[in-house]
Amino acid sequence: MQLAQKQQIAEDLRHRLTKSAIVVVTDYKGLDVAAMNALRRKLREENIEFQVVKNTLLARAAKDTDVDVIRDFFKGPSAVALSYDDPVAPAKVLTQFAKENEHLEIKVGVMNGKLLDTTQIKALAKLPSREVLLSQLLSALNAVPTSFVRTIAEIPRQLLNVLSAVRDQKEAA
Repeated sequence: MQLAQKQQIAEDLRHRLTKSAIVVVTDYKGLDVAAMNALRRKLREENIEFQVVKNTLLARAAKDTDVDVIRDFFKGPSAVALSYDDPVAPAKVLTQFAKENEHLEIKVGVMNGKLLDTTQIKALAKLPSREVLLSQLLSALNAVPTSFVRTIAEIPRQLLNVLSAVRDQKEAA
C-alpha cells in the first residue's frame, strides 16, 4: 500500500472516529471466516460499522481525537466497532457474540472521550435499548400529571361525600 493510500484510509477513519458515539476495540484472533461473517452480519443489522484495521493506521487516525485515550490498547490483531446513533447496541452485540465465541475478546471502548473497560462495556450491554428507555421515561412523565389530576379531582369528591353525610344525618334526625 502506498503512503497516499494509507493517509487517505487514516483520514477516512479519523472522520468516522470523531463522529461516532462509541468505539469498541476487539481482538478477533482465532475467529474463523464464518464466525467473522456472522459477527459482521449481526453488527450490520444494528447499523454498526466493524472494520479490521492495522494498528499503525488506527493510532494515526485516533491521534488528537477523543479516541486517543485508548492508543495503548492498539496491540495485536485489532478490529473496531463504530456506532453513530446508539452507544448501547455495539456493547450488546459484541458481548453476546463474545459469550458464544470465546475467541472474540473485547479489549476496550471509548464513549464521549471516556475510557470504558470490559466490565463497563458489559454493564452498558445490560441496559435496555433506547426505545425501551424512552418508553419508560414517557410513562414516568405521564404518571405525574395523571396523579395530579386524580388528586385535584379527589378534593370535590371528598367535599361531596361530607355534604352527603350531613344531608343523611339531617334526614335521619
